[in-house]
Amino acid sequence: MLDTHFGHGERFLAAWSAWQADPQRCPLLQFTAVLPGALSPAEVQACHSEASPAQAAALAQRMDGLLPGVHRISFEQGRVMLTLWVGEVQPMLRQQNGVADVVCLQADFADDPHSIKALARHCQRGTVLQVPALTDSLAKALQTAGFVFQAPSDTPPTARFEPHWEPRQRAAVPAPVARAGSALVVGAGLAGAATAYSLALRGWQVTVLAEGDSPADGASGLPAGLFCPHVSPDDSVLSRLSRSGVRMTLQRLRDLCQEGEDWGHTGVLEHCADGGTGLPAHWTQGPGLTWSHAASSAQLQTADLPEDTVACWHAQAGWVQPARLVRAQLAHANIQFQGQSHVARLQATEHGTWQALNAQGQLLAHADIAILACGPATAALLPEDAAWSLQAIRGQITWGYHSMQNAYALPPFPVNGNGNLVTHIPLEQGQAWVMGSTFERDVTQMPVSAVDQAVAHAANHAKLATLLPESAAPLAPWFDPADTRCQPTWGHVRCASHDRLPIAGPVSATAPGLWAHTALGARGLTLSVLCGELIAAQLHGEPLPLDAKLAQHLGTERLGRQKLQATL
Repeated sequence: MLDTHFGHGERFLAAWSAWQADPQRCPLLQFTAVLPGALSPAEVQACHSEASPAQAAALAQRMDGLLPGVHRISFEQGRVMLTLWVGEVQPMLRQQNGVADVVCLQADFADDPHSIKALARHCQRGTVLQVPALTDSLAKALQTAGFVFQAPSDTPPTARFEPHWEPRQRAAVPAPVARAGSALVVGAGLAGAATAYSLALRGWQVTVLAEGDSPADGASGLPAGLFCPHVSPDDSVLSRLSRSGVRMTLQRLRDLCQEGEDWGHTGVLEHCADGGTGLPAHWTQGPGLTWSHAASSAQLQTADLPEDTVACWHAQAGWVQPARLVRAQLAHANIQFQGQSHVARLQATEHGTWQALNAQGQLLAHADIAILACGPATAALLPEDAAWSLQAIRGQITWGYHSMQNAYALPPFPVNGNGNLVTHIPLEQGQAWVMGSTFERDVTQMPVSAVDQAVAHAANHAKLATLLPESAAPLAPWFDPADTRCQPTWGHVRCASHDRLPIAGPVSATAPGLWAHTALGARGLTLSVLCGELIAAQLHGEPLPLDAKLAQHLGTERLGRQKLQATL
């Protein structure tokens, strides 16, 4: 459904209620709406204080931080998806993608040809158009654009998109699938689990292949990591991507994981050692402050930083035990995990399906589509015409347990900037802290040697000395391999693309049905859920979970352009 004016969510809440009450409801309700400007949670709650109170409260809780752009909000364990296009109607209809089954037209929708043409972009043959108030000029404009009114007496007036010409839609590459089928996912880390879960929500039967015995046996096995928005004065591509990713990561954590045990919505303090907060100048008020703002004196004091320290506070941020998020997503009934399955080769069959083979050529799994989500191992499974430039990056963290000797040096919330310190992680043996990580580019050696571990401990301690100077000395023994309190580093290899942005999309026109979700680098917790939803939306021709132009920065098409530029 597409609503050209969200209002206070009246039509969305009505559609959600009808979906809930229908015993034959579709597995997934997708509702897209245009919102001219930010709407506060209090405004939504006040408007629906009596009707649908539980649903209105759930909607109000998620209506924060609505900066201009596209926002994906989910309910019902991800089975009800609300996509808000915050901005003016005509530009949003023209710039964003997605075809609707039902369009609800606002009463004052412009009847000029440009607006009607923008509306028709989101219609296919049979799309139902509901018009609350129909003027003669609007009726004529709609009929000229291919809409046929069913009966003049209908209240409200209803039309269908049935043009006498073949409508020209923006070409989708690849073409959307007609229905969910079977999928195999190579990799059981954050990327693989997020993609598998998004597909399972849409009815796919998914087999996830892992090289080890259990999920998250690679870089996603990190004891703890952060999800946190990136900020920049010009609100860069990465900044906007990170906000979309954080919103969706938070929603999935709330749906599937136990707060306080698996993750914590603690906020994150960013110590800006370079002297600038990175905050856009226009964020002195408005929805941007919901995301990030200058740190308060109390927050600086809690982290034992001087009052004149330049820092910002990220409210929509926190820590996660990544392996727990991975396992929670793979627990979906439509997902089968298959360990001890090293994929040496993927091959397409004459029937258009995909097979995963081991080193001996034995079949591990087969499915209608395949998704490469195996980090550094992705490169070896790509077809020849998709030889992307992926850089391996080994990372090591220093970690330890809270004790009477170090507790006073560990702040109650995570701190990032030059590396990051995450504290109060509830592991089985007690509460732990993590500091890191190193970025060892083009290094793939595993396991990590004792010499390399010592170098990593020293590098992480140097980062801590910049990040939290008052904590560096008390925690020094935990970074000294000669001290019994020092644990071996935890290390693994990640990978990144040439522009340090993830890759999420179809691999190659010569390999239909082969997709990739990789190159997450150090931002897997922030961006993996977003990228998984992007792949699922592209597969089904759904509204994208983020701005269409931003999605291009994650797509595989940019890799071909980069390869071409390198040859010129």
